[in-house]
Amino acid sequence: MGRARRFQWPLLLLWAAAAGPGAGQEVQTENVTVAEGGVAEITCRLHQYDGSIVVIQNPARQTLFFNGTRALKDERFQLEEFSPRRVRIRLSDARLEDEGGYFCQLYTEDTHHQIATLTVLVAPENPVVEVREQAVEGGEVELSCLVPRSRPAATLRWYRDRKELKGVSSSQENGKVWSVASTVRFRVDRKDDGGIIICEAQNQALPSGHSKQTQYVLDVQYSPTARIHASQAVVREGDTLVLTCAVTGNPRPNQIRWNRGNESLPERAEAVGETLTLPGLVSADNGTYTCEASNKHGHARALYVLVVYDPGAVVEAQTSVPYAIVGGILALLVFLIICVLVGMVWCSVRQKGEWGGTWTLWLVGCGARKEAGPRARVTRGRSLGAGFQIPLHLGPR
Repeated sequence: MGRARRFQWPLLLLWAAAAGPGAGQEVQTENVTVAEGGVAEITCRLHQYDGSIVVIQNPARQTLFFNGTRALKDERFQLEEFSPRRVRIRLSDARLEDEGGYFCQLYTEDTHHQIATLTVLVAPENPVVEVREQAVEGGEVELSCLVPRSRPAATLRWYRDRKELKGVSSSQENGKVWSVASTVRFRVDRKDDGGIIICEAQNQALPSGHSKQTQYVLDVQYSPTARIHASQAVVREGDTLVLTCAVTGNPRPNQIRWNRGNESLPERAEAVGETLTLPGLVSADNGTYTCEASNKHGHARALYVLVVYDPGAVVEAQTSVPYAIVGGILALLVFLIICVLVGMVWCSVRQKGEWGGTWTLWLVGCGARKEAGPRARVTRGRSLGAGFQIPLHLGPR
């Protein structure tokens, strides 16, 4: 500050010495906008410059440059150009306190000056997202998003699964910057656990199309579920069976209990956490086995009915399945053959003009024959060896 004052007297003396013919000289400036921390260039354009004194001052009216010579010790300001056409200074690491009007003064008989207004914008930082209280299945969760510092006030938006959520925003001015907050509420289910909620902040200080985002991972607590998986579908005497209790829940149950109905587990059984191992199975191990798990939101129980077969019974059960399949296929083929033969008879009657009479289909293996009579009557089917008889009446009686 003292140095700036020391330049005031020389400034007046030089102005007095240089005062003279200078009519027509002009100075022009342009307003500048810069993001905090960025670089700004302040330009004073000179018209019909005749060598008069040019002074650049900051918003506090401290002289930065006097005819191209540094007057204020602030290395962030650099003189980039001093010519008869323009004076250009460069400000790096722009700060809020740098904002204001910069004076470009041309000292002639009549002092000319113009003001270049520097505006400093503040880009928002990454928003801070917090949850008001723990989310529980079937309830509502409330999230808050805060941007404590921005200029102009940032716009906050919420997104879930790429769809925008409607939030409620508020802002408060703190000096030259704004604090902006937004809240959003929605109902949650267990399937929402681990979902991503995004809070996005934007303002003019950020490049076009850019924003600051914070992702919040939903933590939804819910009651447990349990399901038992067996290491094999059919077990025989002497086999080793491993049962696994697949448990879900938030918080995850930290203890799993294995039981066998109203009886105790076999002495050979080994229960370790989610697995129950039953080695050397015998028929006495038959029964209903259960696994149980719980957390502060509920209790879950899964059942598994164990039936131990002897080797012979298991083989019979396994080999009987293909015969059932083959029998079903054969029955389907017989039905299709009947449908085809009925269609053939119908077409034959239509083509030959024979209408009315009794048609009897004899199916013996893959053979068939027809009988037609002049009278329209129904013939009762009779069994013929391995085949069978289907009476079919066509036309009016």
